[in-house]
Amino acid sequence: MIDAATFRKVLGNYPTGVCVVTAMGEDAKPLALVVGSFTSVSLDPPLVGFLPDRKSGSWPLIRAAGHFCVNVFASDQTELCRQLATPGPDKFAGVPYSLSQRGTPRLENVIAWIDCSLHDVLEAGDHYVVLGAVQHLDVEREDDPMLFFRGRYGGFRDLI
Repeated sequence: MIDAATFRKVLGNYPTGVCVVTAMGEDAKPLALVVGSFTSVSLDPPLVGFLPDRKSGSWPLIRAAGHFCVNVFASDQTELCRQLATPGPDKFAGVPYSLSQRGTPRLENVIAWIDCSLHDVLEAGDHYVVLGAVQHLDVEREDDPMLFFRGRYGGFRDLI
């Protein structure tokens, strides 16, 4: 049997990028879910994926929207990341964003954004595997990406 703490410690030695998945809720309020599990899945058709926790309060609301935007964070966006990761109704207080062509919140000053429609959701242990069909995407700025490594947020320069 694999101990959960050991599993987390060992896998924590693999750095992951940090993204925020956004969508517009049924009440026309923006939703956010911070993920460290985002990846490219397929070029043809263009698909991306991420793995939200089954206990997430934000994921069911984003799923219900049927489309979402993945916002790739830069290493200088740690405070914004913490704000959006905090549960509560005021996650977006003071957060600048615009709406994508599909009406999803696209956060300002991110490295890149990928606007998707929900393609598929698979069950995988205590998480889901979410596949998004890419509809639009762009790079906003060239910068050091935010990473999560050994329990800390930072960039390449910060975590070495």
